[in-house]
Amino acid sequence: MSDATLRELLRGKHAHTDPIACVEDVPAKLAGRKIEGYPHSISQIVEHMNYWMDYEIRRIEGTPVEYPEHAVESWPSKSGPENDAEWEKTVARFSQLLEKLGELSDSGPEMLNRQVRGNDPVQESQVSTVQTVLWQTAVHNSYHIGQVALLRRCFGAWPPRRGGDTW
Repeated sequence: MSDATLRELLRGKHAHTDPIACVEDVPAKLAGRKIEGYPHSISQIVEHMNYWMDYEIRRIEGTPVEYPEHAVESWPSKSGPENDAEWEKTVARFSQLLEKLGELSDSGPEMLNRQVRGNDPVQESQVSTVQTVLWQTAVHNSYHIGQVALLRRCFGAWPPRRGGDTW
């Protein structure tokens, strides 16, 4: 697939809701709300995406990053923010990380084709390119933004202020 498609997945376009628009107008109280039978709140999902975006950006930059021993380590334990300011900080971090991924996706073939090694014994033998890491991150985010959209629908808080598919 093209780099344009990658940018659309990262930033949201056409069939993919803008990830920022999907979370920016969620009130803090709703962000921490859970639905019976589902393990995560919107806040936890956004924090989880922040964890992995930060992880992959640091890995691309060559910063040693320890891979979590268990998946639960990439999920926050508390269901939601303590207050509006904490949630706003989470959303701002989400936006900053997406912006950095977008910059990387626009960086050109030399950077996109650069090899990225795993930073820990589990992944150190696996070599990817920056472009591959960005694609994996975009798909991961797309999956979780779908969960956020579904939770918002369940809570009667869809579509986002800036719009989203309603059919």
